[in-house]
Amino acid sequence: MKIQKIFLAGHKGMVGSAIYRILQKENLKVIVKDRKDLDLMNQQDVQNFFKKENIDQVYVAAAKAGGIYANSNFPAEFIFQNLMIESNLINYAFQYGVKKLLFLGSSCIYPKYSEQPIKEESLLSGYLEPSNEPYAIAKIAGIKMCESYNRQYGKSHGIDYRCVMPTNLYGPGDNYHPINSHVIPGLIRKFHEAKIKKENKVIVWGSGKPRREFLYVDDLAEACIRVMNLDIDEYSKLVSEKSFHINIGSGYDLTIEELSNLIMKIVGYSGKIEFDKTKPDGTPQKLLDSKKIRSIGWKPKVSLNDGLAAAYENFKNQL
Repeated sequence: MKIQKIFLAGHKGMVGSAIYRILQKENLKVIVKDRKDLDLMNQQDVQNFFKKENIDQVYVAAAKAGGIYANSNFPAEFIFQNLMIESNLINYAFQYGVKKLLFLGSSCIYPKYSEQPIKEESLLSGYLEPSNEPYAIAKIAGIKMCESYNRQYGKSHGIDYRCVMPTNLYGPGDNYHPINSHVIPGLIRKFHEAKIKKENKVIVWGSGKPRREFLYVDDLAEACIRVMNLDIDEYSKLVSEKSFHINIGSGYDLTIEELSNLIMKIVGYSGKIEFDKTKPDGTPQKLLDSKKIRSIGWKPKVSLNDGLAAAYENFKNQL
């Protein structure tokens, strides 16, 4: 049997590095490229890469991502860079004979006031959260691009391009930037620095009332590989033309206030938490309906408490 040659785009990111750790354990040829060797926003570079490498499978884990501050302040970068990356990868993968591809999106694709838990069918049923709308639109375009290529070329060219939508992620390889990070790495950094400096309070953006779901990134990586390798007949039973993607979540959410208290305890900070209600809350609740991915036997292995403890250790190791 031919050993599959896999291109993993975004192998240095949090998601990509988690997928890479698992793929390296298998008898597979995994190709990765640093940004200096392959600019995914450059059409000619991407075309030349696929023309040369004869790739069988592609994982599209490359993306420009960030928290509510970054999304609010750099909307042009978020929509342009993500559209270019996914368009180049999906199109030239097809042009040069790649039969299987997995595109990773984000739960921010769903309307701000979606019915909870959010089913895959909620896509495009309402208005998006304004703070991350450009990023969400780019991710929706990636889903629709995979869907459209399958519709037009699935039978004639034998392609099978799939999409998964993870909930909020955290874990090894996360971005702990003081401004541009997502909520968990941002809070880990805030509480750690407050502990070291012996500050008496930590200010957290928003009211603390929004509810969020979180998934440890290694659990997501296992789900991605399972979806990629799922028999096509089984995958086809899970999706439709109007619902072409699969949610991947933990099935559990909590308020930002509860999360803040949990991280404060894990970090060992003994001061107070103050919520800055002048800052945006974002979507009130975002809990995914993950029945489809669970129906094929996947479920998360890492609890939130254990995952946060591991994330904090990862943060300290980067200092």
